[in-house]
Amino acid sequence: MSIYDVPLKTLTGEPTSLGDYQGKTLLVVNVASKCGLTPQYEGLERLQEQYATRGFSVIGFPSNQFGGQEPGSAEEIQEFCSTTYGVSFPMIEKTDVNGPEANAVYQELTQVADTEGKAGDVAWNFEKFLIDPSGKVVGRYRPQTVPEDPTLVAAIEATLPQ
Repeated sequence: MSIYDVPLKTLTGEPTSLGDYQGKTLLVVNVASKCGLTPQYEGLERLQEQYATRGFSVIGFPSNQFGGQEPGSAEEIQEFCSTTYGVSFPMIEKTDVNGPEANAVYQELTQVADTEGKAGDVAWNFEKFLIDPSGKVVGRYRPQTVPEDPTLVAAIEATLPQ
């Protein structure tokens, strides 16, 4: 099964899948509203605004697995993201990204190594996975890598659909 085939639900409960974005470059990020890294939403939204018309999308996966930093309901998460950060990119329902109950997308993503050659569990909120238009994971960026890091931006630009 491809990551495009995994059934998902949006934060508002509508059925979706990454297949809805097939042919685009995706930056999949596990997000949280009450984390020291939460201000990364600003950079993620700037990437969305800058590259959306070129076949790119950020996809947010809220998760409460790290220090209980995403405790809210879907409605509370949606309200926080839209009013505080003006988030316009798609958000998936709150999910696990590690462990036996991990979302199937993340079961696949966490098999990919980061720049230091380390695969496995997501380390914390705001870990980023770059997926090319064919569905191949081409980069894994740990939480401390800010969305507008020059290395990440260059990788996004290199994978945008032609």
